[in-house]
Amino acid sequence: MLMPDEEARGGGPAPLFLGLTEAEIQQVVSAGKRKVFYRGAPVFSQGGQQDGIYLIESGRIRVFYIGPSGREITLAYWHPGNFVGGPDVFNRGIHVWSGAAAINSSVLHLPGDVLRQMVIKIPALALGIIEGLSFKGRCYSSLAQMLGTRSPTERLAHLLLHLGDLYGVEERGGTLIAASFTHADLANMIGVTRQWVTTALKRLSEMGVLDAQGTNILIKDGAPLMKMRDGKATKSGLQDEAD
Repeated sequence: MLMPDEEARGGGPAPLFLGLTEAEIQQVVSAGKRKVFYRGAPVFSQGGQQDGIYLIESGRIRVFYIGPSGREITLAYWHPGNFVGGPDVFNRGIHVWSGAAAINSSVLHLPGDVLRQMVIKIPALALGIIEGLSFKGRCYSSLAQMLGTRSPTERLAHLLLHLGDLYGVEERGGTLIAASFTHADLANMIGVTRQWVTTALKRLSEMGVLDAQGTNILIKDGAPLMKMRDGKATKSGLQDEAD
């Protein structure tokens, strides 16, 4: 997850296979079908037929919702050990959001009927699914609260600090976010336009808070971002426009 706060993340979800024996893991893996998705390829699509879950083995999967106007909001980026494809995991239905490979990824598809048989045989797998769904519920609830109660500036500051924690590499002059996220990616994560993000990053660069060159972002001074995140900055120089 990228957006929810520390309390909501709670240290992250336990990998789905945690607590399973090697024999049980092999049993589940042999029941599924491994699929490879190259960067940008859809894993599942909003409005499409849903069937089971996709356990991420490698890579990173972006889950997002597309509004009637075509505008997107990123719900989460999920990493290996997590699963996507819910909220229904056993029953066939319609996907209420989409998932796509943010980078080249490998997943294990477990159809709903197969998964139902597996959890009956393997109680630890059932616990893993329950814990995973609970974690997702906390994260999505936190995301909704953040979008509804924090200004765009506060959300951007929160996101930049979080990306620094996740992908930060200490370099001379600051902390480099060693992961490639376009301005559109950042905008989709905080519910604003790409143009607003571009303008905001330019203003933060002028303030000496960071240095943004394309997808490369170097956080030079985290203190102002912390104040912005917590709503304590008296003047950030940023105009909060989310339209």
